Amino acid sequence: MRIIDLRSDTVTLPTPAMREAIYQAEVGDDVFGEDPTVNQLEEMAAQRMGKEAALYVASGTMGNLVSLLTHCGRGDEFIVGHLAHTFLYEAGGPAALGGIHPRTLLNQPDGTLDLADIEAAIRAENIHFPRTRLICLENTHNRCGGAVLTPEYTKSVCQLAQRDGLAVHLDGARVFNAAVALGVDVKDLVEDVDSVMFCLSKGLSAPVGSVICGDEEFIYEARRNRKIVGGGMRQAGIIAAAGIVALEQMVDRQAEDHANARRLAEGLAEIPGLAINLDRVQTNIVIFELASERLTPAEFEARLSEGGVKLLAMGGRGLRAVTHYGIEADDIEAALAVVGEVMEQL
Repeated sequence: MRIIDLRSDTVTLPTPAMREAIYQAEVGDDVFGEDPTVNQLEEMAAQRMGKEAALYVASGTMGNLVSLLTHCGRGDEFIVGHLAHTFLYEAGGPAALGGIHPRTLLNQPDGTLDLADIEAAIRAENIHFPRTRLICLENTHNRCGGAVLTPEYTKSVCQLAQRDGLAVHLDGARVFNAAVALGVDVKDLVEDVDSVMFCLSKGLSAPVGSVICGDEEFIYEARRNRKIVGGGMRQAGIIAAAGIVALEQMVDRQAEDHANARRLAEGLAEIPGLAINLDRVQTNIVIFELASERLTPAEFEARLSEGGVKLLAMGGRGLRAVTHYGIEADDIEAALAVVGEVMEQL
């Protein structure tokens, strides 16, 4: 059976060029700083982000955790959206391993945090309160349907943070999607943040890995925290090689994923029993609701899977589909046909 897997862009397979790069990779011990391929990837990533230095890590979750451990000490507080990946989907790592307290604010539908809410959440100096150290943003915003944060919004948050002596970390797991959607250089989206993490293993299609970028002092401390959480890898050039190919070859093609997501969203909007806000589809993530109550989202997901289409239930009546490398225009049409058939059978 033909399988169309739209659960996540993490299911991408490495390109032929990545497989060749992996085979040819020159390697060394990265904990000693001696893996030339890792070093090349880190230099390339820092340059792309306009930062002084970079650090290769095993995953986006590790990248966010290491960044928070570097910015905050035990008992400190970070401000974060209530729908943020860092808050919802990273196993409570900052609190469990770093003793870092999350202060959640309401995410707006466009993925932003209201500036007035942020300002009101910053703690006054008082022995009763945790100290506010950090603001965390997410671009694109997963639970807000791949929403894009503009350079202007991010700059305004950073200016607010600087006035109070706070740092800003960007969970930029899909920040290249944001840059492609806005038609800007990715540097414009991260210019003012103190640190940014981006994933190589989502829309960029590498098999594993993420990168943290920041100034040299931050990355020096982050390297220590990476070691603490067991992230010191040895001949990591084997996987870093695919990351280099990802940055060289896989950024601009994300426009195809966005076009496929738009077509998918428009097709879903035409199917009775489904509800979707087309204005919210900006990148490669499509979130829609099962308006019909004749079956649960879990049952709907199961029936689609029987027809070869894999989606992800998001809680409540919501479902998510993510386009990515390996999904072509004809896959979108085939997926829509399966969805239509399932709904017609209700």
